Amino acid sequence: MFTGRIEQTAVVREVGAGFLRIAAGPEADVSAGSSVALDGVRLTVSSVAAGELVAAVTDETRRRTTLDRVEAGRPVHLELPLAVGDRIDGHLVQGHVDGVGKVLRVADEPSGRRLWVKPGERLLTRLVAKSSVALNGVSLTVAEVLKDRFSVVLVPHTLQRTNLGDLVAGDRVNLETDLLTRMARDGHGPDLLKAIARLPWSGQLSGPDGVQKVVAQLAAGGGVVVWDPTLEGEGDVVFAAERFRPQSMIFLLTQVFGHTTIPCAAEVLERLEIPRMPGDGDRQGTLMHVSIDLASSSGTGVSAAERAATIRRLAAADAVPSDFLRPGHVFPLAARPGLLSTRKGHTEATVALCEAAGLAPVGVCCEVMRPDGVMADSADLEQFALRWELPMIDVHDLARWL
Repeated sequence: MFTGRIEQTAVVREVGAGFLRIAAGPEADVSAGSSVALDGVRLTVSSVAAGELVAAVTDETRRRTTLDRVEAGRPVHLELPLAVGDRIDGHLVQGHVDGVGKVLRVADEPSGRRLWVKPGERLLTRLVAKSSVALNGVSLTVAEVLKDRFSVVLVPHTLQRTNLGDLVAGDRVNLETDLLTRMARDGHGPDLLKAIARLPWSGQLSGPDGVQKVVAQLAAGGGVVVWDPTLEGEGDVVFAAERFRPQSMIFLLTQVFGHTTIPCAAEVLERLEIPRMPGDGDRQGTLMHVSIDLASSSGTGVSAAERAATIRRLAAADAVPSDFLRPGHVFPLAARPGLLSTRKGHTEATVALCEAAGLAPVGVCCEVMRPDGVMADSADLEQFALRWELPMIDVHDLARWL
């Protein structure tokens, strides 16, 4: 048994048929027959010489771990087994690798470095946020679990004491899931699983049940994330205009960062005499209309409260053309007739969601942008949705199930 707390690294000197020869320091106090963990893989030491140890590696071990591609000169994590009375400073690691994962993304953060790893589907079901996982034998805390990946954050100490800081996108890593989490998943912790099931709807959803949860969130005045992988390759936070409040506008301005627009059914804009803007529009065929402000507003129309009031009035059944000044600071868009059956864009998705929620066919959408000004990709969006406890849905699911 091991703990995943790496005290030393070693270097592979020779890769032979059925063995690895490892250069290890004097602190590697082992003898023939002892177990060691190399990059999280439990191996049996067959011989020990001055500054070296030889560990047996079976064909089965090579097939199931990253040792199938190990080369001479490569540094590896070396951990000695626990002895009775030793302090458990990481978590219980058996050294039986569950599978190999692929690093999808590496991103530096103020507190360290975040790794996004894609495991096999079977392993993903064994991962729970804030539980433990061993990555190349290093005990780490699972930060987030998304639809097909999970993330861990490497603190400066881990970056200094291990070789995980050398990982780049595309690298393969050995994964061992937490023993206690596996026990819970295997039916030994039903109370834990029930608690997990009661968590708020957040992160990636799919299918008819996912669509219904998204509609319920919107109807209650909450926001949802709609991911468009084909037309724009972007994700938008969507609200229903009828339920829109200043706090939601503040959230869009300070956390979402994109350009806020107001998708409307075409007949709403026609009734309120809000004309199309001249020109051919953008590359995605968005139908942009003249911007507006609420005529009764006493300010410039820019504040969160004023914009929210303008948006709510646009969704009001008794609104009339004279309620609005043109141009202004709120930007209506016209949805295509037929909505998602005609165009699978955020404009049509927003109006379709509002209609499904039994609300006026006017919504609010804002592209999710990273703080560095780059548009959020799918991994960013899933992380964003989990952070703010928002459900996230693919526009193609909406087109199929609404």
